[in-house]
Amino acid sequence: MEGDFIKINKWLLPLSWLYGLAVKLRNAMFDIGLLKSRVFQIPVIAVGNITVGGTGKTPHVEYLARLLQDHCRVAVLSRGYKRKSRGFVVAEQDTPMRRIGDEPFQMKQKFPGVTVAVDANRCHGIDRLTADDPSLDVVLLDDAFQHRYVKPGINILLVDYHRIIIYDRLLPAGRLREPLSGKDRADIVIVTKCPQDLKPMEYRVILKAMNLYPYQQLYFTSLQYDDIRPLFPEKATDNLSADIHQLKSYHVMVLTGIGSPGQLLHDLEPLTASITPLSFSDHHQFGKKDVARICTTFDSMPSPKCIITTEKDATRLLLAKGMSDDVSSHLYVLPVRIAFMLGQEEMFNQQIIGYVFKNSKDSILLKGKKNSKPSQENSAKEGQDKPARISFRDNK
Repeated sequence: MEGDFIKINKWLLPLSWLYGLAVKLRNAMFDIGLLKSRVFQIPVIAVGNITVGGTGKTPHVEYLARLLQDHCRVAVLSRGYKRKSRGFVVAEQDTPMRRIGDEPFQMKQKFPGVTVAVDANRCHGIDRLTADDPSLDVVLLDDAFQHRYVKPGINILLVDYHRIIIYDRLLPAGRLREPLSGKDRADIVIVTKCPQDLKPMEYRVILKAMNLYPYQQLYFTSLQYDDIRPLFPEKATDNLSADIHQLKSYHVMVLTGIGSPGQLLHDLEPLTASITPLSFSDHHQFGKKDVARICTTFDSMPSPKCIITTEKDATRLLLAKGMSDDVSSHLYVLPVRIAFMLGQEEMFNQQIIGYVFKNSKDSILLKGKKNSKPSQENSAKEGQDKPARISFRDNK
């Protein structure tokens, strides 16, 4: 696994050592109390990583929002990466994407009943959310594992299967943003973007190599794809709709501006006649030159053909200028969800709902059950009374 996925620039290891020293000093300041982490009365669940590049944060936050929205009042707080605004902003249905960022915009469109807000200062953001809506039950922090000024009740660390952190190195030689010891802060570790055909032996290898503490729960997720839809339905000329298996005879451009498109390309390749990947950097803003490149590449492809992009990229492509009618009429969006493997979904759901249940004041989950509630600092551990080790007996 190490040789297949991880590339380390050994010449930069001395710089990585210096970088690691600075990060360790910062973490030590939090550990001994020189820098303060705040505990909030409201349940707070943080989702993030310790690596550069995409680990699937958005679909995992969406999973949590989907899980909780029917039971309680949910808010998602993000920093709003690359947004054209400052300070605290609450998203409305008509809030422009540039004002809140592509991922918060996507989540607000998908979950209109969930409060979505952005603030680089997470403590200030939580204060504003709870002040504006005292009936709020839980706050989901997007991309906040390293934001240590907030002490969440449950801290979820995401690890890309294609770049397992135990084989990686610190920046700039590798992609780790902090030493491996940072994983010890996680209550839950999720290995994301796993292949559907992952063998039981590979589960065991990862489980042993991650070397987690008994209080830490390890889960595995893979990507699932919903029905495709045209980005510009008024222009769509193909008979394509819904099931991605219709792409079997199509030559497909996979257009992405996400951190790690590898698993998406791998999953789509057997479902198409051919794949033409066109990848840009994460959160890339598509300019005129980019649009020209997209159009030229698409024109050179054989027919029948179409373009598939992600939901996150679609929010930015809607604002792109100069797109030809041929491209816009063949441009489709592929929504992505995560699915738990090893039959772990119910265990994860109960862990999350149990934590919110024990700590929320007005959640529907608490209706008729007004018993005493434990403090938030202990709640995550109390919700993790199941063993951290996974049994593979049924997978032999």
